[in-house]
Amino acid sequence: MPTPEQRLHDLGLILPPPTRVPDGLHLPFAFVNARGARVLFSGHAKNGADGGIAGPFGIVGADLSTAQAYTEAREIALAVLANLKAEIGELSRIVGWVRVFGMVASAPGYREQHLVVNGFSDLVLDVFGPEVGRHARSAIGVAGLPLGFAMEIEGEVLIRG
Repeated sequence: MPTPEQRLHDLGLILPPPTRVPDGLHLPFAFVNARGARVLFSGHAKNGADGGIAGPFGIVGADLSTAQAYTEAREIALAVLANLKAEIGELSRIVGWVRVFGMVASAPGYREQHLVVNGFSDLVLDVFGPEVGRHARSAIGVAGLPLGFAMEIEGEVLIRG
């Protein structure tokens, strides 16, 4: 079976640089927290080409369509993979995706959060396959997120030593 890095290449996907926190923004937590075989990743937005935080910003169902937000969720998955790789080395160390939790800043009455977060889940499954990539997941709508993000996605993976 190809490595996750090879699958990314085969899919024509390139990982952005790991997240770079903007000057003046104090974040008293780690984007990735490895504890033994458990690796938790904090709520992520997408990364720009320089590793800077690049949104998406706005409200899904008002500023972004479900299709646009789905695409953005795939970009967030790439940012997560970039930060995981920076923390653990090779993505092939990931032996299981445990859970994914997606928060979507939603317009009143918007009910397609699950379709948005499918963008993240689909990319994980495309890269890791159904055995390693299978995960539990929740997707919820919220009134607002930090910095005006349209979505933020967190979760947990298991790694081999």
